[in-house]
Amino acid sequence: MSDEKEKVTADEKAKAAAAAKAKAAAAAKAKAAALAKQKEAETESTSEPAGADEKAKAAAAAKAKAAAAAKAKAAALAKQNRTEADSSGDDEKAKAIAAAKAKAAAAAKAKLAAQGGADTDDEKAKAKAAAVAKAKAAAAARAKAASAGATEEKIEETPSVNQPKLDKYVKVIEDNLGEGMLEASYINRLAKDVPTLVAKKESYYKVAQFLKHNEQLSFDYLSELHGSDFETHMEIYNHFYSFKTKENVALKVKIDRDNPTIESLASIWEGADWPEREAYDLLGITFTGHPNLTRIMLPDDWVGHPLRKDYEPHDEEV
Repeated sequence: MSDEKEKVTADEKAKAAAAAKAKAAAAAKAKAAALAKQKEAETESTSEPAGADEKAKAAAAAKAKAAAAAKAKAAALAKQNRTEADSSGDDEKAKAIAAAKAKAAAAAKAKLAAQGGADTDDEKAKAKAAAVAKAKAAAAARAKAASAGATEEKIEETPSVNQPKLDKYVKVIEDNLGEGMLEASYINRLAKDVPTLVAKKESYYKVAQFLKHNEQLSFDYLSELHGSDFETHMEIYNHFYSFKTKENVALKVKIDRDNPTIESLASIWEGADWPEREAYDLLGITFTGHPNLTRIMLPDDWVGHPLRKDYEPHDEEV
């Protein structure tokens, strides 16, 4: 009895355990189903808001894009309107300027037409005034020139303080040597009014000798002698001084440029020695009767005479 009872008890326990296991499995299954359902519900709940956000974002982006397109279109339209307005304004401005210019030109033309006679009269008056002024200026210039000429004539007419001396020299020469010894005589206004005698070439030496030895003249000192090239001729200029009378006189003579030859005064005034050699050296003037007519500044083999107007250096480096 006890064995059957134990067997029954074991069966019941096994059945109870199986029922409990089945119940636990059913509970676990129900719990799993509930969890799955809950998870699905949560998933659906979560996916629905996500979809709404995406839709909202997409809608906002589309709206912004549409707004940007509308704004760009409006800007382009405004720019086109401004361009058209500016073009229209420029055209209007150009038209206004052209109209103003045309109006001004017409007014000026009308004014000229109205004042044509007056302008002509004004021009004639101006021309007449200019002619009068020009005539006055010419008359003033002529008067000034006449006045200057009169002044010069007065100056020339005013005798030099040395004129009596010059007259004396000429008279003494003509009285003693005869007329025709001098080519000219004058007062040199540019050289302190020195009395100047111009001797003829053939009488040059004789006049010079007379100026020194004549008792009334006694020009015993030769202070200057030089030659000059005037291209058409050459000249010898002498300046004499008298210690006796304290007077000065100049003696000149013109000589041929192609054959510049004249008597030396070295025999009358020893001081003529070196000045004549200088004139020979630099101008090529030959002084006949000179005691030592050689070059004084340049070497004997020098080609040409540097103070002649047509002188060309033989040595270009010199």
